[in-house]
Amino acid sequence: MNKDEDRKQHYRKDSLTLVGAVALGTGVMIGAGIFALTGQMAQMTGSLFPLAFLSAAVVVIFSAYSYVKMSNAYPSAGGIAMYLKKAYGSTVTTAFHSLLMYFSMVIAQSFLARTFGTYTLQLFDIDDSSLLVPTLGAGLLLVAFVINLSANKMIEGVASVLGFIKIGGIVLFGIVGVIVADTVEVNVSTVSSDASVTGFIGATALGILAFKGFTTITNSGSELKDPHRNVGRAIMISIALCVVIYALVGFSVSSNLTLEQIIETRNYSLAAAARPALGEYAVWFTVVLAMLATAGGVIASIFAVSRMLAMLTEMKLVPHSHFGMPGSIQKHTLVYTVVLGLLLTIFFDLTRIAALGIIFYLIMDIAVHWGILRNLRDEIDARLSILVVAIILDLIVLAGFIWIKINSDPLVVGVAGVVMLAILLVEVLFLRHNPIEPKDHKHA
Repeated sequence: MNKDEDRKQHYRKDSLTLVGAVALGTGVMIGAGIFALTGQMAQMTGSLFPLAFLSAAVVVIFSAYSYVKMSNAYPSAGGIAMYLKKAYGSTVTTAFHSLLMYFSMVIAQSFLARTFGTYTLQLFDIDDSSLLVPTLGAGLLLVAFVINLSANKMIEGVASVLGFIKIGGIVLFGIVGVIVADTVEVNVSTVSSDASVTGFIGATALGILAFKGFTTITNSGSELKDPHRNVGRAIMISIALCVVIYALVGFSVSSNLTLEQIIETRNYSLAAAARPALGEYAVWFTVVLAMLATAGGVIASIFAVSRMLAMLTEMKLVPHSHFGMPGSIQKHTLVYTVVLGLLLTIFFDLTRIAALGIIFYLIMDIAVHWGILRNLRDEIDARLSILVVAIILDLIVLAGFIWIKINSDPLVVGVAGVVMLAILLVEVLFLRHNPIEPKDHKHA
């Protein structure tokens, strides 16, 4: 095999099953959504946070329509990057929004890694402000890196096993929590004084972050069996599973902790909710469950996001250097992804990581819907009304979330703006000096 051939990424057709794709998607979704966002959402909207999860599900269901339609028509390992290319061509628009998605996925894995560290420390009654949180998170990323160097079958196997364990465990937690609770309800009288319509929209935005892991499934098109059918099926199954699980656990937490307790323990609220419901053994069970869930999520996220960047590289839309590393482009992008994840895990806390992730994701999501509406609607037989509703919902949620952050944490909005500007400038300069030949606009 010559050097150029070795640099290419290699995909094994039919190496992923429908079950494996669902496990990869739910692996990212459940790890981020349940274990770390509950308290942050409660802080924004009070005891209405279980309803915010359901509100987020409505937004995501409209959003998922575009991805299902695109995946049925154009399944590929490039996923969203390829969808954007189909809509906008090999342009700065495609490259910019694809990189927003890439960074939002790297942010998601960092979010999972810090959540892993936060929950692990509850076994030893150590405060979540300890430096051990980023240390443990970084350790998890390195282990996930080693696993992702292996074959797809091992990655699918690990993600599937962890996925089944955590889904079963979380469902058990939710059912038992609801059973032992005195009442199961959303008590509007305990809505925090700071809560408002804007606050509920902001909580909905965080809830969307808990569902966005379904987009990792779009990167499996070159390896999933019967991709024209199964990518879309895997997306809808993953979302449906998470809607049920999030609602169940949300009501369980709200029934066993006061609003003040949920906010105080916002980074590990499930473990805190287990204590009054079932005692110390339940806390250990919940912590171990969280560790398994976040570990599986990190493995799944790295698997998908490194492939997306590899596809962008092969599409000649982003700069690339192997820095003397051997192996394929896919291996290089795996290294870049883990290094970026390590930096975010070490230097950003959970709240800011989540904020950056949702801003980048929603902007990219709007671009996908708009591209389909303008250029691909007839080609993939997409309904105009659903696309318009998806764009309007995204705009409402994005505006509400940014307004909250401008008032509460303007730094994170500034960082998001600077990063996006830097991405845009780099892409403009790169594509200006590396024009893509007309033949490169076609997708084989």
